[in-house]
Amino acid sequence: MKITGTFIDEISHDIPSANWGPEEWKKEFDVMKSIGIDTVILIRVGYKYKMTFNSKVLSEHGPMRPACHDLLKLFLYESERCGMKFFLGLYDSGKYWHQQKYHKEAELNLRLIEEILNKYGHYSSFKGWYLSHEMTTLDPGFLKEYHALIQKLKDLKDIPMLISPYVKGRMQFENPITPEEHEKQWDEIFAALSGKIDYVAFQDGQVDLMELKEFSGINKSLADKYGLISWANIETFERGMPINFLPISWENLHYKMSVARDIGVEKLITFEQPHFLSPNSMYHSAHNLYNRYLEWVYYNAEG
Repeated sequence: MKITGTFIDEISHDIPSANWGPEEWKKEFDVMKSIGIDTVILIRVGYKYKMTFNSKVLSEHGPMRPACHDLLKLFLYESERCGMKFFLGLYDSGKYWHQQKYHKEAELNLRLIEEILNKYGHYSSFKGWYLSHEMTTLDPGFLKEYHALIQKLKDLKDIPMLISPYVKGRMQFENPITPEEHEKQWDEIFAALSGKIDYVAFQDGQVDLMELKEFSGINKSLADKYGLISWANIETFERGMPINFLPISWENLHYKMSVARDIGVEKLITFEQPHFLSPNSMYHSAHNLYNRYLEWVYYNAEG
């Protein structure tokens, strides 16, 4: 299986900006198209005071840093030019959701989405929603608002819904969840979300590499149980290194892709190609990772 989808994270809180303008992004989209990327997911349309476009809704909500480029328009246009599906991630205030003021965050997002649809809803590449507020364990209040938000988004534009949750694993947490408890909690979460979401792409980096098969198998079985389509979010950055976050080793990436293939997911996406799996990346090791990945793709294509 090849990686055929990627997140785009240009206003992140934990990886550096590439400082690309329209020409650099055009070059990157051409690279993505050339290796079979058909789906692009904007991980978030805004974060705290940062915006991908100059939103009236967000500016009225609080102080915001003006956007130098309309990145949302650029990404939609480039996706359309390259024949890719574009999934739009939501706004993360960095505040309300984390304070468990879920309804306030949802209301702000719904006003923002109406603004976005008025400005950009005509793009044919606009094919999906991505729920940026990630879930790891069962939180009834979170889940209730999640459920309501999904329905309202579908009412505004009835397009597929993607989530990319993560396991409360030992690579990120001092008190990691057991496989049994993870299965129990996600059984309940999927039961509540069944019929509301279309695709689930669990992140694969929070669990120890040697635990990945067990947790991935649980995730796929539960998704099948509730009629959800399984993708895999193959992280192309390394966790557990002294410096966060650098491109992953080819051996680890190859192993994770193999696990995803063996459990039977339908699609591989990654977080994320521009920084960690691109000949245009600021990281030289990402250029090498791109070369190793292409060698593997061509080797398998030739049999």
